Amino acid sequence: MSEACITAVGGGELKLFGVLDYRTGPALREQGADLIKASDASALVLDCSAVEKSSSVGLALLLAFMRDAQAAGKSVSVRALPEDMREIAQVSGLTELFEQH
Repeated sequence: MSEACITAVGGGELKLFGVLDYRTGPALREQGADLIKASDASALVLDCSAVEKSSSVGLALLLAFMRDAQAAGKSVSVRALPEDMREIAQVSGLTELFEQH
């Protein structure tokens, strides 16, 4: 399994990489919260194009990051939601939160 990380790539964009599961989730949760808090951007984009695989943990991370952004007064959108995450969102009734704009 590959290592997972979240990085700030500029312009309010945060990019998730790797496999999102129970092993990588806790560290990603902390990293993402810190990056959201530190960002000067009023609108954030969570780019999931480099996510290799995700369990429901990935969806939980995105929801947590959305709450963090809202608490910091920032808007957030999700880009390139992988098919496995889209399927979990659909089963969970959460697809409207992750609609591509």
